[in-house]
Amino acid sequence: MTQRRRYAILGTGALGGLYGGLLAKCGFEVHFLAHRDAEHIAQNGLKVETPLGDFHLQDVHVHADAGTMPACDVTIVALKSTQNHLLQTMLPHPTRSGGVVLVLQNGLDVEMDSVSVVGSDRVLGGCCFLCSNKVGFGHVRHLDYGAIVFGEYRDNAYGQAVPGITERALQVEADLREAGIDATATEDLLMTRWKKLMWNIPFNGLSVVLNASTKELIENPDSLRLVEQVIREVHGAACALGVAVPKEWIQKQVEATRQMVPYDASMRLDYKFGRPMELGAIFGNPLKAGARIGFEMPSVLMLFQQLQFMDAMQSKTQAANG
Repeated sequence: MTQRRRYAILGTGALGGLYGGLLAKCGFEVHFLAHRDAEHIAQNGLKVETPLGDFHLQDVHVHADAGTMPACDVTIVALKSTQNHLLQTMLPHPTRSGGVVLVLQNGLDVEMDSVSVVGSDRVLGGCCFLCSNKVGFGHVRHLDYGAIVFGEYRDNAYGQAVPGITERALQVEADLREAGIDATATEDLLMTRWKKLMWNIPFNGLSVVLNASTKELIENPDSLRLVEQVIREVHGAACALGVAVPKEWIQKQVEATRQMVPYDASMRLDYKFGRPMELGAIFGNPLKAGARIGFEMPSVLMLFQQLQFMDAMQSKTQAANG
């Protein structure tokens, strides 16, 4: 009988808690790295509310320090990209025997921080199409969607021939599907990332600037026009870079959000709770990619500048308050 792969989850939040929890519930050995709630999870377990069926894991392999984690076959990076500076000390422990890293983060080229630790030949990246929140210590509430599309990371592979889906990606896909996760391996991660940016940039950014939920952004005609304007710019940048996202994805992103349960985008929640926003990964890197070929995204740039101002002012207020 083939031995199952062992998984590490770096970041037991809305994403890592859900997907790691589903893997553990299915019988995989899963090791969770947690921060503030590591002790709570050790004592009380991990509670997950999900349309897939609520569950409560009692005996959880939880770690407050990556140094105590065993070598794992697959390490899922489920941290916010604002915490990627921690990967230099976290990743060497669960990957010490040659396991692969699956980076499930928003943005463009977020895999590079993992590549700098383990090398480009051991990194996969993926996008999660997910409505999920961490609502308390060791408590995740999954609201809607949940798909993962992932594939091999190839550094800035614009215009390069893309090989087929690798065997190791298919193995991870099989594990995730066995756990009830809607996972799909792709040979074109870059296409997947730009499709997700067509949602993340308008809905995350505008949710903060306009202080609105996804439902409010869709239902108001003025904000909807802004959403569509930003999506068109992101789509234009992708195409200019040689990533031929079909034009119908512009409207698909709008319609998918219209059908979504009312939801606070992750960036709005980060801002509400005084956490750093993922501005570099979601806005800065795509803007730089466009600038390299002379493609401008004026609405995206303005939104980025507004968010940077808001982030700086919030940091200033926090510093003043000690």
